[in-house]
Amino acid sequence: MICCEMNRHEGQLGDGTFSVSSHDLLRPSAHLADSVITSRKIKDGHADFDGIVGCSSSLREVFSLVRTVAPTTSTVLIEGETGTGKELIARAIHDLSPRRERPFMKLNCAAIPLGLLESELFGYEKGAFTGAVTRRIGRLEAAHGGTVFLDEVGEIPLELQAKLLRVLQESEFERLGSTQSLHVDVRFVTATNRCLDQMVSEQKLRSDLFYRLHVFPITLPPLRDRPEDIPLLVRHFVKLFSIRMCKQIDDIPDDVMAALTKYKWPGNIRELENFIERCVILSAGSKLYAPIQKLKSAPKSEACEPITLADAERDHIRKTLHRTNGILAGPNGAAAQLGVKRTTLYYRMEKLGIPR
Repeated sequence: MICCEMNRHEGQLGDGTFSVSSHDLLRPSAHLADSVITSRKIKDGHADFDGIVGCSSSLREVFSLVRTVAPTTSTVLIEGETGTGKELIARAIHDLSPRRERPFMKLNCAAIPLGLLESELFGYEKGAFTGAVTRRIGRLEAAHGGTVFLDEVGEIPLELQAKLLRVLQESEFERLGSTQSLHVDVRFVTATNRCLDQMVSEQKLRSDLFYRLHVFPITLPPLRDRPEDIPLLVRHFVKLFSIRMCKQIDDIPDDVMAALTKYKWPGNIRELENFIERCVILSAGSKLYAPIQKLKSAPKSEACEPITLADAERDHIRKTLHRTNGILAGPNGAAAQLGVKRTTLYYRMEKLGIPR
């Protein structure tokens, strides 16, 4: 049976989310109320950015983009490292859209084998293959009128990309084992932690599919780029896990907070969340005990390391473009920050496959 929507308030904390079983647990303490953007900020009668904690300028820029694109039907591509909360942003886009009363259907493309992924998306007819003893509708059909969130969209195999492209372009598909075309009204929100334009150059992703997915990109900053949010997240998770474990922890030592803020968190919010849970477990009294010495020996994320000189240059240009909000020219533009002429930057971006 297909589940059309996962309850956000069941305490499932995977993929950088912060949802818990009670709305009250997500409210910050009184002295943080003015500075924390949290899950129960209500706007126009519905939750605004449910489950997200932070007040950094980079996160507010993301919120601004979400508010801008949410009322439209445009396809959104959420880019960012693992553990940065891409699913929460996808949910916010749905919740702020006219489709919020319709299903929000999510599918992790990396977690399902090719054969199952096709049937999960499109459904199948009875007898379509061995074991298909009855008709089953797919996620696309079940999400009619709502939103389909495809996580790790870069993991979709080439042989399935053409079918997805057709749905994006024509809103039509067939169930497996059927010749009857079905029309579906869904809004696509996709997410990836991979460089899709690089996958296009490596012929691992169709260029036409890339351009259909890349209509409105939103890049989530890694936690190391918004350290001002770390104390808010630490207090949030300490409160959350303290309540779960029936503990009263209200003292976070300054040296602990300083160490947590200084650490780069290669696993982003998910890593921070898991570390704070361990800290709460180890804490015997009202003061948070944190084995901060363990952070110093944390393995460096290989995924963040460039492989070639071109990869390093591409990554550096992308980060600079992110800081300048895509502005290339001018005294505060990317070209000035990189110390090159604007025409030189255009040339390097074209050669490295970085879209303007």
